[in-house]
Amino acid sequence: MTFDDLPRLPALLKRCLGAVCAATVLMSPDVTQAAGGPLQATAVAPDVWFVQGDSALGSAANRNFISNAAFVVTPAGVLVIDALGSPALAEELIAAIRRVTPQPIRVVVVTHYHADHVYGLQAFKAAGARIVAHGAGREYLASDAAQRRLEASRQELYPAVDERTRLVEADEWLAAADRSIELGGKTFHIRHVGPAHTPEDVVVYEPQSGVLFAGDLVFRGRIPFVGQADSRRWIDSLQRVMAFQPRLLVPGHGPVSTTAGEDLALTRDYLAYLRQAMGEAARNLEPFEEAYAKTDWSRFDKLPLFKAANRMNAYNTYLLMEHEAK
Repeated sequence: MTFDDLPRLPALLKRCLGAVCAATVLMSPDVTQAAGGPLQATAVAPDVWFVQGDSALGSAANRNFISNAAFVVTPAGVLVIDALGSPALAEELIAAIRRVTPQPIRVVVVTHYHADHVYGLQAFKAAGARIVAHGAGREYLASDAAQRRLEASRQELYPAVDERTRLVEADEWLAAADRSIELGGKTFHIRHVGPAHTPEDVVVYEPQSGVLFAGDLVFRGRIPFVGQADSRRWIDSLQRVMAFQPRLLVPGHGPVSTTAGEDLALTRDYLAYLRQAMGEAARNLEPFEEAYAKTDWSRFDKLPLFKAANRMNAYNTYLLMEHEAK
């Protein structure tokens, strides 16, 4: 059982060739691939493809394939969003890209430096891609927590993650909140929306297709993993992202959304409910276990990973609300 956020110290405490095929895919509620099978890229819009990870915790059995990655093909090369959770998975993603286009992979945008999104970066680096991420990720990469997470992953996720797996820094660390990349006639708007799920969170919007790549700002159809996130700012970030009004949304976890507003709202509402329930308990000096037991979780308890993540989410939010109340 792995939670990629766990080693982070609390921040507040320290072409399918056309639209018909794409539309068919989008009508399916879930296109998660079988663990251990080769990655198959799915078209979600003209020139836009993605792979969807399992709704599960990272394990040796699923090779840490628990997150999504996406890529956009242009006449001048390919831009990739996130690199998956192991070098072997990244190699399979590169092979899937090669089946779609002979264009070189030019850029990988990292939405945030969690293991299930970045352990594949070394494969893309070897393929000649330029890595772009927000500069707030440097602090985590330089931390003992990042090394401890890698060492634990080498044991828990072996052989997908082993002694040859390494952390890869960005070639370009973004300092500003806004950055645009022009590639092959397409414009990719990169927006820093952290601190939210992580301090370095970015989203990528491609206006020609109307697709928003949201990273772990959005967990679709499952309980988010909140970890030590700043949930107040995460909610604020979701509100700002809603202004894009995307046609499609590719989340960090879960299937592609054609109802972006609803899915943004689900993550927002879950975070807000955690803050409301745990905030009241913290203000009243009510013990966490009592507060958790009496909270009505019925809106969320049928979602995948509720049992695995909700209690931890609630406890971390309880601690956060205690801190905010001081």
